[in-house]
Amino acid sequence: MINVFVNGCNGRMGRTVISQIENFDNLNLIGGFDIKEDETANFPVFTRFDDINVKIDVIIDFSYTIGTLNMLEYASKMHIPVVIATTGFTAEQENQIKEYSKKIPIFKSSNMSFDINLMAKIVSEVAKKLYDSDIEIIETHHNQKKDAPSGTALLLADAINEVFDNKKEYVFDRHSKVEKRSSNEIGFSSIRGGNIVGEHTVQFFSPYETFEVKHTSYSRNVFADGALKAAEFLVKQENGFYNMNDLV
Repeated sequence: MINVFVNGCNGRMGRTVISQIENFDNLNLIGGFDIKEDETANFPVFTRFDDINVKIDVIIDFSYTIGTLNMLEYASKMHIPVVIATTGFTAEQENQIKEYSKKIPIFKSSNMSFDINLMAKIVSEVAKKLYDSDIEIIETHHNQKKDAPSGTALLLADAINEVFDNKKEYVFDRHSKVEKRSSNEIGFSSIRGGNIVGEHTVQFFSPYETFEVKHTSYSRNVFADGALKAAEFLVKQENGFYNMNDLV
């Protein structure tokens, strides 16, 4: 059995991961970490790293940026693999994560859905054919999501940008720009409202038509299952940095 520890265990996604573990015969929930105590939990919940007293085989992280980095510091000391599903990291924080991957195996993806990663491959192929198009990405999430644009929107943009040798400019806010749209842009629009799990649309605008690729998530279970499959994969790996392409 693989002992799984969930960072951010009291959050929406943390709870979803915990509920999905029972569907995996070889995974065992050993405990969780959160800044908030939960006396109703039927597993050990820790609020201080010094108090953790369970044997952990892999950590699944659905927390927030600082919480992830704090957990990575603990994990690197204890030599525990970490699956990171948290988003919203700065470039400097991304570099910190890469440094940690020299000491422990780290699996990181902005979106744990297989279909989203398939979508990234599809839009990169479309970009090769419609290279003269204006490209826009629209993402919609629930009103509790803190970062914008979503990590998934950036994942899709990065897949497209690779086709253009990473020369595309990402534009997140046109409010302050009093000028026409550049052909070299990838534009982003973020919508927050209600309880929607996640919706991403990539649009390719040509003079006389529009080509659109869209993905809608109806349940957080897809992200939880992806993270758990990543955990199964990661415990067998050497130190290094892994993503959904390695898993797929």
